[in-house]
Amino acid sequence: MTDKEDFITSVYEIVRLIPYGRVTSYGAIAKAVGYSSLSRMVGAVMGQCNASIPAHRVVNSQGKLSGKRAFGHSEEMQKLLEMEGIIVKNDMIKNWKLVFWDPQVEIELF
Repeated sequence: MTDKEDFITSVYEIVRLIPYGRVTSYGAIAKAVGYSSLSRMVGAVMGQCNASIPAHRVVNSQGKLSGKRAFGHSEEMQKLLEMEGIIVKNDMIKNWKLVFWDPQVEIELF
């Protein structure tokens, strides 16, 4: 397996662990897989994943739905989050600090 494949696999493993009703950031995932400077790469991976990966639970570091275009139409990501009880207004997650899930604190993968 290549380093790129390992990176993608690690990102997917972490995203699958994000609990229902919680969200994390691209940067938090990048740090958890050991590549803190590759948050944009995490975003690219999220934009290419299939529906079995809960990519809607991954947003930017301020809680903004920056990846919403990857969901087909701009309201789908918000709809999926709201179905989990997450409040979104003007493309921003309300109570960001309350619903934020930090993989480095919550799990020990690496």
